[in-house]
Amino acid sequence: MSELIIVGDRVLISPHDGERQTPAGLVLPATVAEREKVQSGRVVSVGPGYIVPNPEFSEDDSWKPSGDAIRYLPLQARPGDNAYFLKKDAIEITYQKQDYLIVPHSAILALLREDADDILDNLSDVDQEEGKND
Repeated sequence: MSELIIVGDRVLISPHDGERQTPAGLVLPATVAEREKVQSGRVVSVGPGYIVPNPEFSEDDSWKPSGDAIRYLPLQARPGDNAYFLKKDAIEITYQKQDYLIVPHSAILALLREDADDILDNLSDVDQEEGKND
């Protein structure tokens, strides 16, 4: 079985399609949702990130172990997030009989993450490690 690999700063999203219900209880058909500029969906996979130069790479120092000339700055989106993105920037694809959208990370307006507390936990871990180094 082949694997779909997302490259660069792109995000694979499974779009939320179909009818929606407004807060007032009105049911909007799918044709109304097609006219909106912002769409939402679940993040399925993300690329490695933005390419940045590796400051530690040098072709002049032949004695150093060879490393990559580039690094990747990771993306903010993670699989499982709900993303709100600009519909005009999305590319529609079908993979294994399912419809997906490939969206550049820059087109994502907001992310809804169920486990947002783990971000704060990770920040406190970093603060504690910095305190140990002092």
